Amino acid sequence: MFDSAILSQVSSVFQSLEARYTFSISYDPARAEAQEMIEFLRNVAGCSPQLSCEWTESHIDGQLEFALLKDGLPTGIKFRGIPNGHEFTSLLLAVLNADGKGKNLPDEGIARRIGQLKGPISLQTYVSLTCTNCPDVVQALNIFALLNSGITHEMIDGALFQQEVEDQKIQGVPSVYANGKLLHVGRSTLGELLQELEQQVGTTPAAATNEPPTERAFDVLVLGGGPAGTAAAIYSARKGLHVGVVAERIGGQVKDTVGIENLISIPHITGSELADALRTHLNAYPVEIFENRRIEKALLQGRKKTIATVGGELFTAPAVIIATGASWRRLNVPGESEHIGRGVAFCPHCDGPFYAGKEVAVVGGGNSGIEAAIDLAGICRNVTVFEFADTLRADQVLQDKARSLPNVQIVTSAQTTRVLGDGTKVTGISVKDRNSGEERSHTLDGIFVQIGLMPAAAPFKEDIEMTPQGEIRTDAHCRTSLPGVYAAGDVSTVPYKQIIIAMGEGAKAALSAFEDRMRGVL
Repeated sequence: MFDSAILSQVSSVFQSLEARYTFSISYDPARAEAQEMIEFLRNVAGCSPQLSCEWTESHIDGQLEFALLKDGLPTGIKFRGIPNGHEFTSLLLAVLNADGKGKNLPDEGIARRIGQLKGPISLQTYVSLTCTNCPDVVQALNIFALLNSGITHEMIDGALFQQEVEDQKIQGVPSVYANGKLLHVGRSTLGELLQELEQQVGTTPAAATNEPPTERAFDVLVLGGGPAGTAAAIYSARKGLHVGVVAERIGGQVKDTVGIENLISIPHITGSELADALRTHLNAYPVEIFENRRIEKALLQGRKKTIATVGGELFTAPAVIIATGASWRRLNVPGESEHIGRGVAFCPHCDGPFYAGKEVAVVGGGNSGIEAAIDLAGICRNVTVFEFADTLRADQVLQDKARSLPNVQIVTSAQTTRVLGDGTKVTGISVKDRNSGEERSHTLDGIFVQIGLMPAAAPFKEDIEMTPQGEIRTDAHCRTSLPGVYAAGDVSTVPYKQIIIAMGEGAKAALSAFEDRMRGVL
């Protein structure tokens, strides 16, 4: 099953194990895969004296699973199926993480938030062993089980438990269920999954745990890790200042962009590649990064500004640069919210592959909507664009490209009135012709909402002057209405929400903050 080179590598990975681990196998002997699982795990266990196997025959039809035990006690991690393929790494990391090792373990602040989740929580993740997105989700949720005794998590190979997949009407992987309720579909990060669980199951307030809040002080605090936030942090660090970055994710909305061809001097780069490049550049400076943070409260009056995040952390600085970006706008029509993750999607790059060969709609005729339509046309049978206005708002070059594609249809003066579905999947969309008033239903499998972004400025609205659209009002130097508070990028009033503009605004905000520091304003 394994060649000697792989076994040698696994032995090296497990060389530093301290605790003893057991693969506790339970199987229905009638299953053809039972002996394969036993042999698979025996090979892995043979790579370290700290690993062993035990197995028992089960009276449950079709059972095929094993739990990970640490020093004879459950870790909360279980695998239903044989973690081959991309999930082999998930098995190795489960053991390493249980031993307190691995670069994927979260920092103290995130670990505290995981520990505050209200249990008991039973997590199940349906995967495909060929899926490249599934391991990230499995590995993150395994960490949840290790850090919170009220959480259990099991990986389920959908190919071996097809009846369950059909019963759950699963349309894509990874599909995550929390206490039997769908939590998430598609690729995700530990921070995003944590936020979704916090919203679904709730948390124990930090005050109730009697743990004092962790407070960290900086010269400059940058809120947001996208192009604007990264530029602001780098420019501030180059001035020799102590800089902290508090962000939901490094890269921000950039990570959801398929291809970027207008970043001057770089003819083509993907959003994921650019996000990685932003992180690499940040790491070249002594910038402290606090990722997967969600701002709960901002106190910006006075010389000492304080930012409180979910989980009880406090960050302070005399200068705060807000670069929190924007988030996808929703249609806010009947049927949308209950079908998010079940046919309603916002990221064609993330979720587009689940609709290969199917009928989909894109709502929105701006640049993002037409770009999505062009992207989806390469994998979907048919793509229909519905635009509310009488004409498309996208750049002409994008319009020309979309109209040249035989499987893309464009409908203007179209008001989306309802998402149709049965609660488990989208079946269509209702659209009203704004000229005639006629309303029609269109049968399809998925809907991609691309109607713009909403500034992520809610935590600051009590202190800072904003526009009716919710943007933070700034002057030509990125200064806001409060001394010591600056804003840059999509969250601000700067026109033209472009990556290259956001980078320039981030640099400008940092230079303005440094100038104010030299002038004694801060």
